[in-house]
Amino acid sequence: MYFDDHGPPHFHALYGGDEALVGIESLAVLNGRLPPRAQGLVVEWALLRQDELREAWNRAKRLEAPGTIAPLD
Repeated sequence: MYFDDHGPPHFHALYGGDEALVGIESLAVLNGRLPPRAQGLVVEWALLRQDELREAWNRAKRLEAPGTIAPLD
């Protein structure tokens, strides 16, 4: 996430040279692309961490550090 980023609430997922913006509410790719397997893992992770992602987005909008969210186990 980037401080004071544009809406809708989203996060940036990077894999190799690919990047996608993923909506926190819809978990859909809003822009960019990831390989199918990477996209599946990102969506799986985001589904498990959706509340944390919302909180991080709100902190970043307030120009606070968004914090760290645990990876998939």
